[in-house]
Amino acid sequence: MSRFRFAFLFLVAALAGCAQNPVAAPESKQAAGNLHRAKVMTDLAAAYLQRGEIRVALSQVRQAIEADKRYPEAYDVLGLIYMDLAEDKLAEENFRKALDLDPKNSDIHNNLGYFYCTRGRYKEGLEQLQRALQNPLYRTPELAMYNTGICHEKEGKMAEAEADFRRALTLRPDYGFAMLSLAKLYYAQHRLAEAEKQMLRYGQLARPTPQSLWFGVELERKRGDKAQEEAYADQLRRLFPNSPEAQQLNPAP
Repeated sequence: MSRFRFAFLFLVAALAGCAQNPVAAPESKQAAGNLHRAKVMTDLAAAYLQRGEIRVALSQVRQAIEADKRYPEAYDVLGLIYMDLAEDKLAEENFRKALDLDPKNSDIHNNLGYFYCTRGRYKEGLEQLQRALQNPLYRTPELAMYNTGICHEKEGKMAEAEADFRRALTLRPDYGFAMLSLAKLYYAQHRLAEAEKQMLRYGQLARPTPQSLWFGVELERKRGDKAQEEAYADQLRRLFPNSPEAQQLNPAP
């Protein structure tokens, strides 16, 4: 699974919940029913997208928009779907439509910012992420701060990226994505002791993934710690035996 996909899944998971900003009160029972239907369908679409069932997700979100054409989160999820499909024009159009309907929604600003950053539009991406962070009611500011780090890292601004990942961890100390990204940044800079420290912290506070365990194998291999390398490898084989990462390991002795 690519790094983009790894981070993208978390964005979808964060989105599948209650709306950040209250939607205007419906004027009728029918409108209330339409709004409820749109929310249910949007949440289902986000869940299917997280599982990689793109066609079903697309069908669900289209039903959501059909139920209520003014439900911003539906367009946000549609933007995420098109982003995953590399339909960039349609992704941007739907993120923008979502913001037209709910200009102060930090979740949408975060997703649009992340989209821009993954497409090399760093200035626009950072502007959107900053707008997300400026909202004092934003429920998950660590997401936008982490994505700011991703954007700076892609720009080659490693000092800024490191600071951003650290700020994300200040906002949420158990934030596995930030710990893992910080460890990888240290690894790339040959700061192996600091990378190991982050991985030990990750092991204490966050759930292992195939990606994190495979990185642990690579890190300990680089450090020359055979025992710790095999400990990560054993955990990868045991927890995720069918993952692509597990297939890259040598057969267990």
